[in-house]
Order: sequence, then C-alpha cells, then structure tokens
Amino acid sequence: MIEIATSPTTTTLVIAGELDLQERDQFPGIAARVVGLRRQLLVIDMCRVTFMDSTGAAFLISLADSGAKRGGATVIRGADERDLFVLEVCGAMDLFRIDNEHRCEPATPATGFHVVTPRMIAADRVDRRAM
Repeated sequence: MIEIATSPTTTTLVIAGELDLQERDQFPGIAARVVGLRRQLLVIDMCRVTFMDSTGAAFLISLADSGAKRGGATVIRGADERDLFVLEVCGAMDLFRIDNEHRCEPATPATGFHVVTPRMIAADRVDRRAM
C-alpha cells in the first residue's frame, strides 16, 4: 500500500508492505500523481516496507530522477540496510538523501499485540545464531 500526503512544499509517500514486481501495476499511476504535484521535496517513508526488489528500487529511482530534473530533492527515511543496499547495487544512492535521524513508530496496534514482520523474523534468526 502506498499513501500520498502533501504540504505546500513536500510530497510524502508512505509505503507499507512489499515494494516489488507484484506491485508494479500501481507504480505508473502513483508516479504520475507525484510528478503532477510538482513539490520540491519528495519524502519516501519506508518504515513499513517488508520487502523491496529491483522493480521497487527502479520505481523509487524514477521518482527521484523526475524530481531531480525539476531541481527537487528526494529523501528516504526508515529504510533498512537491505533496502539501501538494493539502491546502492542499482548505482542510485546519489539520487537520494538518507534521513538517518528519523525513528519509525513502533508497529504495535491498539490491541497490544506486536506485529511481526518478515524482517523481524530474519533478525531473530540472526540473533539466535549468535548465541
């Protein structure tokens, strides 16, 4: 799921779930809306991204490239190291500013149960191997 929020100077994309080949059909419409808004700053919030492949990276790169052509900037916040690695392998890190100060809100719904994501499971496996 991708939500778009705007202010007079900023467009913010909040991405939740997978950003991959399976989601590619929605990318052109979202890109058209973002480009049409013509804001100088695009903030891509990746706090809730559970997986990104090269298709998702290409989508983000196209957004950043469109903004740069208009003299704008694209900031990524909340991306994990794996997602940043995908962008780095694509040779696109220079298109983005990385917000290292942003802290994602906890993924705990009102029920009090903690939402477990694939990233958390993978991290737990790594932690257990270290024991």
